[in-house]
Amino acid sequence: MTPTHRINRRLAAARREPEAEPMTRHDTTAPLVQRRSNDSSALAAPRAFIRVFTGPGTLEELTRFYEEVQGVERDMWFTYPAKGLALAAVGGFLLVEGSDDAVAPFLDVDGTLLVDDAAAHLARLTALGAEILDPLHKVPTGSGFHARHPDGTVIEYVEHRPTPEGA
Repeated sequence: MTPTHRINRRLAAARREPEAEPMTRHDTTAPLVQRRSNDSSALAAPRAFIRVFTGPGTLEELTRFYEEVQGVERDMWFTYPAKGLALAAVGGFLLVEGSDDAVAPFLDVDGTLLVDDAAAHLARLTALGAEILDPLHKVPTGSGFHARHPDGTVIEYVEHRPTPEGA
């Protein structure tokens, strides 16, 4: 993957077989979603995530590393079949598993903010002169959009809401 995070280079250099079937593969086109909290509307402040990209079949190993280094367990895991991705949140990190082609559109995003109300943030950013790169749209965990701040920083803003199944 380009650019590669240090842990990704180490995993790639090992050239070992994936430890498990890539989480991006499953027998349905519906997202699989597991979260401790399925609704971000009560967040007092946004939760920032540093993105870490990893190749197919490495998400579980990478998740264990970030759990150990931070002393916390992942609190969400979900697939995004429409984009060919599987994601896990561990503390302040959003781990993104996918092929080079699948993650390529996401490499230019500097970070993710989990917010209480995406529409309110969209309105606030528009009023402040941020460039909205894509409109508010549905994602497996709720809705989101991307914005370029006046300093050039590109952020994904997402809100979480319960899925129809309650996840």
